[in-house]
Amino acid sequence: MRSVKYLVAAGAASLLSSTAFAADMPSIAAPPMYAAPIIEDFGGWYLRGDIGFSNQRVNRLNNALDANNTTSDQHLGFNTAGIFGFGVGYKFNNWLRFDVTGEYRGNSQFFGTDSITYPGGVGTDTYHATKSEWVALANAYVDLGTWWCMTPFIGAGVGAARVSIANFTDQGIANNGGGALPGLALGDNVSKWNLAWALHAGVAYNVSPNFTIELAYRYLNMGDGLTGDLHTFDGTNNIVNPTTFKSISSHDLMLGVRWNLDTPAMYPPPLVRKG
Repeated sequence: MRSVKYLVAAGAASLLSSTAFAADMPSIAAPPMYAAPIIEDFGGWYLRGDIGFSNQRVNRLNNALDANNTTSDQHLGFNTAGIFGFGVGYKFNNWLRFDVTGEYRGNSQFFGTDSITYPGGVGTDTYHATKSEWVALANAYVDLGTWWCMTPFIGAGVGAARVSIANFTDQGIANNGGGALPGLALGDNVSKWNLAWALHAGVAYNVSPNFTIELAYRYLNMGDGLTGDLHTFDGTNNIVNPTTFKSISSHDLMLGVRWNLDTPAMYPPPLVRKG
């Protein structure tokens, strides 16, 4: 009986000793739960490049001699030309960005006809020329949200356009009742700076945080173009009579790329402790 009592006392003492030792041990925290990294639409500085082609219009050709005409029915047009541009910009947040762009718009062939009625007769003029531009724009864009890496956007820009008209010819046939009288007038090459403005709409595809592809439409107004005074082959010119290309505009289709120059934030791996 005494042996049993000794065994019970020894067991109780051992249990109390183990409990006290466990209380002195430092607690071990459970490993934190893993949380997926937050995906951000990174802002900052970017470079851009653009290529495209134009679909251009001109409202009318005006000349100093037009005041002598009773009626004038013009049909005018340009061939498509290539567009090559480069720019730098800054993205402020998920919806607002700004850039400055410069572009060269390649030579476009101009052609037109003009049926004229004037006192004493009628006539027809056939026009030919080439046109090119340098354009600089400051642009602002609003990104409308991102779905499946696709971001539609709208924007507007303002700047300057250097419009160059070259190789202008005016082949005219006048009929004064005594037979047709052909004539050919030439205009010297002239470049003219104008106010330019643009409207943008398109969609961007976010390939990665650092690289984006854009497909965009742009309406661009470049102001007026101008020729030198018209003269004959031998240089004869008795009046000041340059021809003005009134209100040149273009509907452009553009393919662009953007490179983000800021390195995206790096997320540390989740902390895991072994028990």
